[in-house]
Amino acid sequence: MRDSPTVVITGASAGVGRATAHAFARLGARVGLLAREPDALVDTAREVERLGGQALPMVTDVADFGAVDGAAVAVEEAFGPIDVWVNNAMATVFSPVKELKPHELHRVTAVTYYGYVHGTIAALRRMLPRDRGRIIQVGSALAYRGIPLQAAYCGAKHAIVGFTDSLRCELIHDGSDVRITMVHLPAMNTPQFDWARTRFGKRPRPVGAIMQPERAADAIVWAAQHGGRELWVGSSTAQAILGQYVAPKLMDRFLAHNAYEAQLRGRNLPPGYRDNLYEPVPGVHATHGAFDGQADMPGRFVRAATARGLVAAAGFALVAGAAVLARQTASR
Repeated sequence: MRDSPTVVITGASAGVGRATAHAFARLGARVGLLAREPDALVDTAREVERLGGQALPMVTDVADFGAVDGAAVAVEEAFGPIDVWVNNAMATVFSPVKELKPHELHRVTAVTYYGYVHGTIAALRRMLPRDRGRIIQVGSALAYRGIPLQAAYCGAKHAIVGFTDSLRCELIHDGSDVRITMVHLPAMNTPQFDWARTRFGKRPRPVGAIMQPERAADAIVWAAQHGGRELWVGSSTAQAILGQYVAPKLMDRFLAHNAYEAQLRGRNLPPGYRDNLYEPVPGVHATHGAFDGQADMPGRFVRAATARGLVAAAGFALVAGAAVLARQTASR
């Protein structure tokens, strides 16, 4: 990655996307900002420029491939070749599956899955001919372990993993120097919980330990600089993914009993509550959500291969130790 890269970020007007724009701006990056709300985009662009970067805000619905590809054209006309593309935009609905409307499921999938596909293809169209570039897929622990009330979102995040794995194989086969990294995040303190569609009369909330968006942004920038197949950010992400590998049935029961009501904050929705599933909430947005007082998880991250290797080594040591103990017992 160049010292002052050209970067595109989807979902750039709030939360993790906005924090990531700030982090790249501190490197002097030229940043294409994609989101739906024009005032929020302009405000984010001002912040990027105050922090030392250059910004090009573009009103874009990532569910529309033509809009995404057009934004890529505009970025390269303004700033030159795209070095890093960060797919981050998302939508969700807090609802039991039995009450989930098909059109809601389609919309969440269009943004959270197809939005990543659209961004990835737009990036590849520019990066492959130059044989360089980084694509960062902002994933989630929920890409490996689904939880109740977020089936639409979890399904889309799972789909991104499958899509990305397939693409990675193709890039290796072709000998391409374009690299793709997934950065899986824990529960984040972002405004999504202030405007997500919900079946309940209560505001939703993150499950488990909560991290500030700036921590995630640091990991995303690190991935853009250093690559790697996957990064797991935060201890709860590693716990969820490894727990799913080791004891999925136990995870089912634990989440059934602990993650349903835990996602409901207890505060009633305000009168005139508006969600952002189909239209953005108007006005300037924020980087943080309503959980500053509870967001204290450190932003440590680990390469997924390292984490899996440590678990495998621990498992091997356990088996080897059991074998030695069995031999010693048998010899007595």
